[in-house]
Amino acid sequence: LSRGSGLKQVTVHERTKSVLIRYEGDREAVIDALKSFHFSDEENETFVPEHTNREINREFEDKLFARIAFRFVRRYLFPKPLRILFSGMGVSRFVRKGFRSMRGGKLKVEALDAVAVTASFLRKDYNTTGSIMFLLNVGSLLEEWTHKKSMRDLAESMSLNIAKVWKMNGDTEELVPITDIQENDLISVRSGSLIPLDGLVEDGEAMVNQAAMTGESLAVRKSRGVTVYAGTAIEEGNLKIRVTSAPGGTRYEKIMHMIESTEKLKSGLEMRASALADRLVPYSFAGTILTFLLTRNVTRAISVLMVDFSCALKLSMPISVLSAMREAGNHRITVKGGRILEAVAEAKTIVFDKTGTLTKACPKVADVVAFQGREKKEMLRLAACLEEHFPHSIANAVVNEALEQGLDHEEMHSEVKYIVAHGIASSVDGEDVVIGSHHFVFEDEGCQIPQGEEERFETLDPKYSHLYLAIGKLLAAVIYIEDPLREEATSVVGGLREAGFDRIVMMTGDSKRTAEAVASAVGVDLCYSEVLPEDKAAFIDKEHEEGRKVIMVGDGINDSPALSASDAGIAISEGAQIAREVADVVISEDNLEELLILRRLSSALMKRISGNYRFVIGFNMGLILLGAGGILQPGTSAMLHNLSTNALVVKSMTNLM
Repeated sequence: LSRGSGLKQVTVHERTKSVLIRYEGDREAVIDALKSFHFSDEENETFVPEHTNREINREFEDKLFARIAFRFVRRYLFPKPLRILFSGMGVSRFVRKGFRSMRGGKLKVEALDAVAVTASFLRKDYNTTGSIMFLLNVGSLLEEWTHKKSMRDLAESMSLNIAKVWKMNGDTEELVPITDIQENDLISVRSGSLIPLDGLVEDGEAMVNQAAMTGESLAVRKSRGVTVYAGTAIEEGNLKIRVTSAPGGTRYEKIMHMIESTEKLKSGLEMRASALADRLVPYSFAGTILTFLLTRNVTRAISVLMVDFSCALKLSMPISVLSAMREAGNHRITVKGGRILEAVAEAKTIVFDKTGTLTKACPKVADVVAFQGREKKEMLRLAACLEEHFPHSIANAVVNEALEQGLDHEEMHSEVKYIVAHGIASSVDGEDVVIGSHHFVFEDEGCQIPQGEEERFETLDPKYSHLYLAIGKLLAAVIYIEDPLREEATSVVGGLREAGFDRIVMMTGDSKRTAEAVASAVGVDLCYSEVLPEDKAAFIDKEHEEGRKVIMVGDGINDSPALSASDAGIAISEGAQIAREVADVVISEDNLEELLILRRLSSALMKRISGNYRFVIGFNMGLILLGAGGILQPGTSAMLHNLSTNALVVKSMTNLM
């Protein structure tokens, strides 16, 4: 429904089977849209996401309501003997958990909880016993709910969004919707692209980055007969893959398993808070015993026992992070873990690629200069035919210009080979064809300028970036690429400097002349031109040796090694698939201002976590001292402790900005 014109927001309330529509304009048009809607419409099916949070939200809403309702009924409607019986059953469950937690020979929070509820029960303080168990159970339920929901949200953001794939039809390749692919179909995947479906390699050889599936940073060699998985990315080489699972297979479940089984997504502050909560348990026991020995007062000792640091520390920290990730999503920023937000907050160096990052994400073809008397349109047609296999901002510019000029380009070349950060090589009618940078075409491939046209070559317009096309070792055309600077680039660089970055760097494979012009315009601190992918990664490694955290911002295939090497790799959503897959953060909004929002959000998150940490330690330590001094009774101590925990959790769920 929300696809209709004039509809601002559509909200479905499943339980009451109603739809709330906010709209502008004609009311009758909205009613007509409702009348014409049918669940059986196949077109609507394409807009239904494969996985949503509706089911999990309903499950936990029901559980939470049932717990609250049962608590009310038990406390106010059950007779006292029955209340005691249910309290005893609940205590026995906590005791079993406590004993299980001690099997490794360590005192954990579960043991502290067990002793606290048992002590209250033995003192016949059944109201306090019930309150403590209720709050602990609700806290556990909320933690499980937020954890599962966040994992699903994160998996959804990391899931594939591939609409079309190259299907082999005999010896030719055909671009078809992924929904048309069936098991046993043969597909072609090239360097820099994601593998869209699980399958077996039937032909070719490639280095495949499986970090999104296994967490391994090093690419793995894949050749004939080896299984490859959807969502992994080809760094080098080409593969022909026999599909073994149709679209909508197990990619989502694999991501869920990967996220749940890894600790790398947790921030250092989260892990330290969790470890501290467990380390403080023995001290809570020691404080209880010491209070009893000094005062000989059981009530004071139990008041100390009622307070622990675990609930607040273990619950508020991850919820703060998850809330920040949700808030980032509201700004169309996908963040793949709390560790990333911590790195963004602490980084002092930020490295930018130029093309598609500091410059606009969609450069355009300004003109084509043909050599050897060739036709401009034919050269553009051939360039588009080669470039459409390897999505990058410049490749997209060539393909789009051909489309705008109505130049159809059927496959007229043999196998296409991509050389990262250099160019493309193939053959047409038995002649070698290459397209790419000056270094690739003239130095690596040894191509020559046609005799008598040297002067035309020397007078090429310097204000454009140049894409060189050579046929049969002779230059055939130079394509002028107009790569205008983003309007916000200069202000963003200034904003980043104010936000605490003291080293802002631009690294590009473009010529020194082009790079220096852009660097001067935006005001970066350092500029490196004509660099290779490994040069970017080496620079980041050098920064790490100096003890500096580094953010890398890029959009292309050649940025993926640097995105992997950085503490936080940020990809622009319009860039290459492999860049988005390898990156830790994906900015969906076509605006670099999102970088400033991400920095402010990350810094605010770190302040919130530190503030929560100080509050938990200070407030609970105060409760312990007041309990030991006999000022607070056990029930009051438990109530204040649990109320403060819940209040902190609610605060942690609020927006940071």
